[in-house]
Amino acid sequence: MSEQELNKYRFSPDCEPTDEMLAQIMREVAEEARASNKAATDAYFARMRHDIAEQQAKWADRITA
Repeated sequence: MSEQELNKYRFSPDCEPTDEMLAQIMREVAEEARASNKAATDAYFARMRHDIAEQQAKWADRITA
């Protein structure tokens, strides 16, 4: 199935997708969900590392002062 055919398709009660179309749609949705989840997880852990570094710096200042 071509990408053009898939992009033309719209869900409607009178025209159901073929099994091939549905499989392709679900595959693309899963890929987008994985990418979105990875981006969110990466951002979460980056923020966590940043916060940890800030807390360590604060405690280091308290200990050495």
